[in-house]
Amino acid sequence: MTVSLVTGANRGIGREVCGQLVARGHRVLLAARSADAAERAAKEAGATPLLLDVTSAADIERVAAEVGELDVLVNNAAITYDTWQRASTADLSVVRDAAETNLYGPWRLTQALLPALRRSRHGRIVNVSSEIASLTNMGGGTPAYSASKVALNALTRMFAAELRGDGILVNAVCPGWVATDMGGPGGRPVADGAAGVVWAATLPDDGPTGGFFRDGRPLPW
Repeated sequence: MTVSLVTGANRGIGREVCGQLVARGHRVLLAARSADAAERAAKEAGATPLLLDVTSAADIERVAAEVGELDVLVNNAAITYDTWQRASTADLSVVRDAAETNLYGPWRLTQALLPALRRSRHGRIVNVSSEIASLTNMGGGTPAYSASKVALNALTRMFAAELRGDGILVNAVCPGWVATDMGGPGGRPVADGAAGVVWAATLPDDGPTGGFFRDGRPLPW
C-alpha cells in the first residue's frame, strides 16, 4: 500500500488532499500542529493522525523515527498570506516567521524523510506553492508569503535535480485561488485545488520532475 504524509492537513487543501489520496487507496498520515485537530480531521478523511509542527526540530526528528515506510510527501503547511504588507515597509520578523513554516519546515522535513523516500520504489515529493511566486508575473504585495514561496520553488528545483537518480519525482504545485481559511471566500472549490496536488503525488514513474504546475499544466517560473 502506498503511504503518504501530508503536512498542515487539518483543514482546507491539506485535508482534502488526504481524503482524495485515501480514496485512491493510500494509507495517509494526516499531520497537524494540534493533536486534537489532527484527530478530528483524520477521522473525517479516513486517515491516520500525526502530530507535527514543521517548525519543530524535535517533532521532525520524532516523525522521521516513527515513519518506517513512506512513498509520498506533500509539503502543504503554510502561514502568513500578508496582504497588509509591502516589501518597502515590511516587518521582517513577519517574513522570518513565514519562512520558518513555508521554507525551512519543508526543507528540514524533506531532509529527515529522505531515507524513507529513497527506500520507496515510487517516491514523490509535492511542494504546495502558489502562482504568486512566479517571477515571470511577480508584482508587489504579500512579501512574506511570496518570498517564501519563491524560495520553496527554488528548493523544488534543487531537490528534483539531486533526487532524479533515486527515481524520486519532486514538483511544485499551485492549487489556484481556493475558498479556504487562508484564501478567503470567492475561490474555486477546495476539491478542485486539491486535485492538482494529488495529480503530482500520484504521477507515473515517467512523469515530470522539477516542474511548477497547476491542474497538471506547467506554470511559468
